[in-house]
Amino acid sequence: MASITVSRSAGFCFGVNRAVQMVYKALDEGKPVATLGPIIHNTDVVNDMVARGARIIQDVSELCPGEYVVIRSHGVGRKVYEEIAARGNPVIDATCPFVARIHKIAAEKTKEGYFILIAGDENHPEVQGIVGHCDENYFVFRDEFVLKAFFEKNTEKKLAIISQTTYNNIIWGECLKVLPEDDPEIVVFDTICTATEQRQTDTAELAAASDLMIVIGGRHSSNTVKLSDICSGYCRTYHIENVDELDTLDLSNAEKIGITAGASTPAHIIKEVVTAMEEILKENSEEEIDFAQAIDETFKKLHTGARVKGTVMAVNNSEVIVDLGAKQTGTVPASELSNDPSKKPADLVSVGDELELIVIKVSDQDGMATLSKKRVDEQAGLETVTAAKENGTVLEAAVSGVVKGGVNVFYEGVRVFIPASQTGLPRDAALDGLKGKTVKFIVIEAPERRKSAVGSIKAVVRKEKEAAKAKFWETAEIGKEYEGEVKSLTSYGAFVDLGGIDGMVHISELSWNRIKHPNQVVSVGDVLKVYIKDLDKENDRISLGYKKAEDNPWEKFKANYEIGDVVDAKIVSITSFGAFAQIIEGVDGLIHISQLADRRVENVRDVVSVGDEVRVKITNIDMDSKRISLSIREVLDEADYDDDEDDEYEDEE
Repeated sequence: MASITVSRSAGFCFGVNRAVQMVYKALDEGKPVATLGPIIHNTDVVNDMVARGARIIQDVSELCPGEYVVIRSHGVGRKVYEEIAARGNPVIDATCPFVARIHKIAAEKTKEGYFILIAGDENHPEVQGIVGHCDENYFVFRDEFVLKAFFEKNTEKKLAIISQTTYNNIIWGECLKVLPEDDPEIVVFDTICTATEQRQTDTAELAAASDLMIVIGGRHSSNTVKLSDICSGYCRTYHIENVDELDTLDLSNAEKIGITAGASTPAHIIKEVVTAMEEILKENSEEEIDFAQAIDETFKKLHTGARVKGTVMAVNNSEVIVDLGAKQTGTVPASELSNDPSKKPADLVSVGDELELIVIKVSDQDGMATLSKKRVDEQAGLETVTAAKENGTVLEAAVSGVVKGGVNVFYEGVRVFIPASQTGLPRDAALDGLKGKTVKFIVIEAPERRKSAVGSIKAVVRKEKEAAKAKFWETAEIGKEYEGEVKSLTSYGAFVDLGGIDGMVHISELSWNRIKHPNQVVSVGDVLKVYIKDLDKENDRISLGYKKAEDNPWEKFKANYEIGDVVDAKIVSITSFGAFAQIIEGVDGLIHISQLADRRVENVRDVVSVGDEVRVKITNIDMDSKRISLSIREVLDEADYDDDEDDEYEDEE
């Protein structure tokens, strides 16, 4: 026997189903009901409702006193609500939640001074309802060409752009291309319902796996015709309106038969076709069909606490709307998406995502089911976090916020509190710098009955340092070079991070010149190339060198100067016994008081001052003691000698 598979999204979308269910519920309760227009474009369902006592009216003025007026899924404008309120009739509002969201956007943005652009058919009842929330401050366009013409003729500044839920996705994409780029005065809301697109996707997948497809729906239903066209591309396809046409079909040579239906096809018709194809129609041919029950049976029941899967249909700042394949509309409030208050719904989910959820409330009265994603995440997250504590696993997450006494991170939906003492920061240090930063931590407390855990960053840092230290000592040796960051400065040197362990460069090793403090050469954060001068593994002490031999000014002096050279020097300091003069940077020589002039000098300052440029002769060099003797007097004596020779030469002439 051939297998029969019905497409998951065949028939009513949940918005239409919700509206139909609300009417049947009111009728079952004995309420006098009048629908403002046919609740659905399907004669069988409408006739059944009328047979049960419902009336169909076209205008609010037709209402009888006390009669319940049903607003169908397309929704209506604000004026209609006001007219109903003025008459005092009770309302059963079956507006599709997706459509109601558009009404809310239109009203809010109109109030904020925006001009509303609506993509859709101006004669469609849904668009007429949207228009009724715009206070005449709107323009309806059917495609990108009309929108382009609007921009050529209008200079409206603040624009809010929305669309009817059934607007063509492809045309919508073309319309977005018409919009000016990066204009902060234009806001766009994606309000297209993905149910139609999902229906087509499901149908294509089913057709690709079938030998024969049966598409149920009206001959003139555009979405049903589209489904038939899609199926024809994969396998033999029949488009029928109801079970009566099955006798005309050739079902031979079909092992796998797929069935789908348009959005306006009631569940009982789908059920009749399936039943007939399973050759049990004769057993139920005399049974009266309960339309409400037939529709209800095709949708799964929801119960508080149950785990369900849903597809994201829309995302806004306050909630996420999901299709559960149930008669209720599924909503996930922003507060039930995540424990992380810094995350917006759009940061966490996207349209089309499939989510695992927990039902926390079911309301048949308004057709809504409230769901939670964070509770699913918490259950899985608690198991992971508890295991991490037992195994000492290092976890990683971003700090979401600073709270009293510490910071919070969220790991797989579980809040982990990290006390200030466990952040690794100094006592009383500001914690604000950690916000938004990704940190590594271990779980040190994860009570089973609490939804939060306690973590430690400091413990991870300590472990990493211990591991790095052990690795360092395995390969460390005197003379080995490293590149490290300056972590701190003291009056006697600089501490450099060698990769989890610090070494110290003594102040005398930072420069060949005399310096008073390390900050004259380096700053915290600088990266230095250093080498190991000495190691003390027992006390974890590492002495580092930074000065390079080739930069030694004494070596430069040795290579370029010798005793007897006359050079220019600069007085850098004065003592009672002479003056020190700099020959090159880092190398000074002493001009003894007896060598300052060609006469007796009582006070050095009477002859030279700091900063003076003088001509000196190198009279002695002691490289071992780094001492150089200089003389101004000998330079003067030689000058006098040269003058005497010149005088003698002149006398001879």
